[in-house]
Amino acid sequence: MRQVGVCLSSCPSGYYGTRSRSPDINKCTKCGLSNCDSCFNRNFCMRCKAGFYLLQGKCQETCPEGLVPSDTQRECVLDCSAECDTCLNGDTCTKCKAGLYLLKGKCQHSCPVELEPNEQLAECIPKVHCEVGDWADWSPCSRKGKTCGFKRGEETRRRDILRPPSPHGDPCPPTTETRQCVVKKKKKCPERRRGMKRQRNQRREKEGQESQPEPTEAGEVGDREGLESRNKTEHRQRRGHSRDLVLPAGGAVR
Repeated sequence: MRQVGVCLSSCPSGYYGTRSRSPDINKCTKCGLSNCDSCFNRNFCMRCKAGFYLLQGKCQETCPEGLVPSDTQRECVLDCSAECDTCLNGDTCTKCKAGLYLLKGKCQHSCPVELEPNEQLAECIPKVHCEVGDWADWSPCSRKGKTCGFKRGEETRRRDILRPPSPHGDPCPPTTETRQCVVKKKKKCPERRRGMKRQRNQRREKEGQESQPEPTEAGEVGDREGLESRNKTEHRQRRGHSRDLVLPAGGAVR
């Protein structure tokens, strides 16, 4: 831009850039409004000088009814309530200040019972209550992981959570249930038969170990064998003597 023989990258405050018919000639032209700090063209201001407030491209000393002056923005803005951060008009807020929650254009310190505060949106939103599905079928009656070989056990059923609750919504009810059950008597229980077979094998092994003679010294073994041989000889002699006995005609033994 050229101003008084000096080339600038942008126009200074109170001026706006214009292009002539020749692409090589660009000029900084003064804003037509005296209170304008920067402008889009001669008659449309974009920012006012201190003490003036922008309204529809013009700088005003005061704002009309329904609007209030903003010294930070140097504009006439909506007269929002003290609790509003931004608003459509004096009665309808679009954003609340920190710590408040928007509900139907008003800022609330707390939400009604049927609603809950959303910290991220700074709004009152509906609560979401937990929703669960139907119960599944009962599991087989079992006890310590077994399904037979006993009389009383437990059975369980479950259901899924279809929709989890929001932070202030109703929590989910129990999703599992357990109750006592009685096992119907079965003709054969594979688990019980395996257990009984294992017990029999253990008992046989134990009896086999107990039946084995304990080791003794050579002398004790020889004495025991000699005693058994003498007992057998005496037994044969008694049997032979009893056969030699003959009863007489009178019935008395001689």
